[in-house]
Parts: sequence; structure tokens; C-alpha cells
Amino acid sequence: MSYNLLKGKRGIIFGALNEQSIAWKVAEKAVEEGAAITLSNTPVAVRMGEVSALSEKLNCEVIPADATSVEDLENVFKRSMEVLGGPVDFVLHSIGMSPNVRKKRTYDDLDYDMLEKTLDISAVSFHKMIQAAKKLNAIADYGSILALSYVAAQRTFYGYNDMADAKALLESIAHHVRVNTISQSPTMTTAGSGVKGMDKLFDFANRMSPLGNASADECADYCIVMFSDLTRKVTMQNLFHDGGFSSVGMSLRAMATYEKGLDEYKDENGNIIYG
Repeated sequence: MSYNLLKGKRGIIFGALNEQSIAWKVAEKAVEEGAAITLSNTPVAVRMGEVSALSEKLNCEVIPADATSVEDLENVFKRSMEVLGGPVDFVLHSIGMSPNVRKKRTYDDLDYDMLEKTLDISAVSFHKMIQAAKKLNAIADYGSILALSYVAAQRTFYGYNDMADAKALLESIAHHVRVNTISQSPTMTTAGSGVKGMDKLFDFANRMSPLGNASADECADYCIVMFSDLTRKVTMQNLFHDGGFSSVGMSLRAMATYEKGLDEYKDENGNIIYG
């Protein structure tokens, strides 16, 4: 059901890769709610991914860009203003990648060159995006800029590795007018599935959350509200969208599962294996 929340608005969606992507679902819902948009992803993702199909479906242009390149980002905003007819009203940063996670390197054995890439791609790109847009006057008055984050920015989660550092940095960047981050439930996207133990983390979070995990579709709904005029005075916030996970110590469902035993995680001497 459409409520025309974004009627007449213009936006840019960074990071849509395939139908599992939160950014993909945000793009679909933004157009459904009346917005005109452009899409952007890396040149490789545009060539190898499915974003062209989304572009055709939504009748919008795809602008290839390396989000770590200021020049590329400036081109995205310039071209978007040309195509859409003026400054944009909303931007979504849904970008994250860790070479260390991909190479299955543990947190006590990081490759620091890879760490720099993780931070640049997953967090510093958000600052570059905001700065490029501001310098080009590419954001309309009360324009909304969002980035997707995760609670690992504040808490330690096994397997999340240096992406946790990247998310912490990402959230610290949201210190501009109407710039916010959304801390989403673990979600089975292409990127999320690469995290070691993601299936177990997903199940744990679902059992711990009073309302269960928030789905990608539900996250997209939240993003649309954050792009709309209904939230024009919400700014510089990290907004938890996780079914209550971030506020719960231990749920009844999680305790019941815990009581079933930890034998799987004990060594031959009966000691619990941590981490």
C-alpha cells in the first residue's frame, strides 16, 4: 500500500546489489511512495550484479561509482541532479565490505592494509558522500541522509571482526543536519551472509528480541519514513531497528535455549569454550 510519503521527492540509493539487499527494497519502496531516484554501486557490481534489472523495473538510471573515490561520488551527485531535475531530498548509504572477513582472518590476526580498506569502504565513504554533496549543494533543504549500521558498533559479536570498528566509525560520522544511522537487525543479505556464524547470530538475535528480528522489508519501510517529511526534525541519531534486541539482557526464549546445554561448546575437560 502506498501513502505517497515521498511524492515529488528525489533521491539516491547507494548499494543495491540484488533482491536480498536492503537498499534494493528501499529503492522499490521509494519509487512506490512517489519518489524519483537514481541508483549507484561499484562498476564491478553494476556489471556482475542484478542492479540493471532493478533500474529497468523502476525506470531509473544507474550511475557506477567507487564510493571511496571523491571524484566518483561528485559525479553521482552531479549526474543525479541533471537526471532528477534538482537537488536530492534523500540519500541512502548501504555500503559495507571487509577484506579481512572475506579472507576469514580473525580479529587478532588482521591485515592492516585490509583494515584500512574496510574502514574506507564501510565508513569513511559515508563522510566523503556527505562532504561531496554539501560542496555541490546537492542536498535540498531538510534533505535526509541515512546509513545502515549494526549493534556490533557498541557490543562485541563473534565473527563480526573489523566490520564492528567500521560501524562504530560510521555512526560517529552522523553529526550533520538531518543525518542519521539505522542499526538494523542481523539480515541475510549477500554481505551479511559472509560474516562467520551469521546463521547462528541471526537465530540468537531473533530469540533475544521481544518482537523478533526486523526484516529487510521492514527496514526499508523505516528508511522511507526517515526520508519523509514526518521525521524532518530527527537528526544526528543512531536509531535501533532490531525488534528490541539492543535493550534486552536475556529473553525467556534465549534462556530456554541456553538451558538445553552448552556441551557442544565444551572442551574434553568440560570447560566452556569462549569466543
